Amino acid sequence: MAVRQLSRILRRVLRSCARSCSSGAPVTQPRPGDPSPTAAEEPLQELSRRKYFLKHAAPFSAFLTDGFGRQHSYLRISLTEKCNLRCQYCMPEEGVPLTPKADLLTTEEILALARLFVKEGIDKIRLTGGEPLIRPDIVHIVAQLHRLEGLRAVGVTTNGINLARLLPQLHRAGLSAVNISLDTLVPAKFEFIVRRKGFHKVMEGIHKAIELGYNPVKVNCVVMRGLNEDELLDFVALTKGLPLDVRFIEYMPFDGNKWNFKKMVSYKEMLDTVQQQWPELEKLPVEESSTAKAFKIPGFCGQIGFITSMSEHFCGSCNRLRITADGNLKVCLFGNSEVSLRDHLRAGASEEELLRIIGAAVGRKKRRHAGMFSISQMKNRPMILIELFLMPQDSPPAIPSTSSQAPLRVQGLRPSVRFSDRMATRWQGCGVAQALSLARPWLGHGCAQRCYTSHRRSDPNPKCLSPEPQAPAIPSGPLLPSDQLTHVDSEGRAAMVDVGGKPDTERVAVASAVVLLGPVAFKLVLQNQLKKGDALAVAQLAGVQAAKLTSQLIPLCHHVTLSHVQVRLELDGARHAVVIQASCRARGPTGVEMEALTSAAVAALTLYDMCKAVSRDIVLGEIKLVSKTGGQRGDFHQT
Repeated sequence: MAVRQLSRILRRVLRSCARSCSSGAPVTQPRPGDPSPTAAEEPLQELSRRKYFLKHAAPFSAFLTDGFGRQHSYLRISLTEKCNLRCQYCMPEEGVPLTPKADLLTTEEILALARLFVKEGIDKIRLTGGEPLIRPDIVHIVAQLHRLEGLRAVGVTTNGINLARLLPQLHRAGLSAVNISLDTLVPAKFEFIVRRKGFHKVMEGIHKAIELGYNPVKVNCVVMRGLNEDELLDFVALTKGLPLDVRFIEYMPFDGNKWNFKKMVSYKEMLDTVQQQWPELEKLPVEESSTAKAFKIPGFCGQIGFITSMSEHFCGSCNRLRITADGNLKVCLFGNSEVSLRDHLRAGASEEELLRIIGAAVGRKKRRHAGMFSISQMKNRPMILIELFLMPQDSPPAIPSTSSQAPLRVQGLRPSVRFSDRMATRWQGCGVAQALSLARPWLGHGCAQRCYTSHRRSDPNPKCLSPEPQAPAIPSGPLLPSDQLTHVDSEGRAAMVDVGGKPDTERVAVASAVVLLGPVAFKLVLQNQLKKGDALAVAQLAGVQAAKLTSQLIPLCHHVTLSHVQVRLELDGARHAVVIQASCRARGPTGVEMEALTSAAVAALTLYDMCKAVSRDIVLGEIKLVSKTGGQRGDFHQT
């Protein structure tokens, strides 16, 4: 492989010298009568020639060098605006008007532009989208690019849905690098974010890339406060036994993604979180043009990186250019200045004319972007119309919920519940299927998150689960005033309450819920004739299990060792309903209200799941805390 790369470099140097006489290389022709070199002499002459050209290489193309001396050797080409996911972080809520097919670059135009750029010095091309792997001729494009002399790397950035199926063909065609976008390791959260199923397909794609020898396999994770910052250490833990390069990307503003500075988790904050868990973290040397600050934990197989586009820009070493799917050249990701190469190409422009146009655009490139606050106000394309880089928008919720005024900030993760530790351990010695089986408990118990949103309601009369408005309950003990919310720190961010100084007391909480089944489903439940089995027994077990898993479902809940959980289900024939009552007991410094509420809610959801094939008119309602005892705030009872 090294010999092949060296050969390509030499060919590029030779071609550059042929294109420019500035190298001063001696060009000699054999004189008539001179003896021809023997076969043994030819390799020596060729080696001498190569050494000379390596020493006297031609200067980098002036067309790809900007006014600040930055040499652009890296080209990103968007193959399509389409995607097989509907991510909330990549496009505006109202959707994106796609460019008509006739206005998109054809395969021949893509390859023609690629050849032109490579001839001028581009030695790395990355294919992006939309989702590039949905393009039918993706394998053909990779194969044609791989044949370009001087091009040392062809990469792809993908959401991973089609990766496992296509990667063997792409590998044979010459694909040399894979970047996979993945913002969560929780299957249920994945489905909520992208509005499609497919978590297991992405994991299978990562596994396939490792199996085919890609090292490292790069995983791009955009970190956004209130959405996935609590998974930071989980992603780092994946690198312990897997050859992954997990790159954490600061949340960046693009048109329609409702960028909010408070949602951005800075590089220094992320680094501090990782160093608290792994103080031995080491910084790695990187190329000058690298966008990521690289780190490695000693003894870990992979590494991590931080792409600091917002807090610590790397514009001074930028070597990237971008061509959008409709053929526009963007010299800066955050710039709104574009020039259409497609129009000039279709108008019959020669290579020289195209190079002048490209050179003028590159020459206008600014020293750096305008900064996070200025670019958030600038008009720019939505990210999906530039390239898929997975930028979360303001709408994805925390799990299960946070308001936009109180972004989630989780201080630490308990190793006993960390999903990625278990997945990485199992992944080392087995196929992806076993790793995915570890995710099923998360998928089964995390689905309630789809009901939440970080948007404030604009409707003054929102529809509620309960058919009639209820007056607020009046507790028998004192309440904290509204300016002393216990889950908000002094800076207004959500935080876990420190209960270390509180005394252990006996805590009991009771919660209830009502499931209105309708007459048909109610009759089948009453007679225990559902095809799925005994709905009441399954719901009861689900409620008990949910109470014990509450701290894994609710981010800021403490883990409580329950001494008793009881779930009772009673049939109400008058309303064709099931009334659920969940009681939880524990001795400790914190209450068990959330355990009781989670138990009742999950039991209700389980009943819905058991009966949904019979009726779609099922209504879940009246989920409430009935009573609680113990604790400094006193007892509480609600009728």
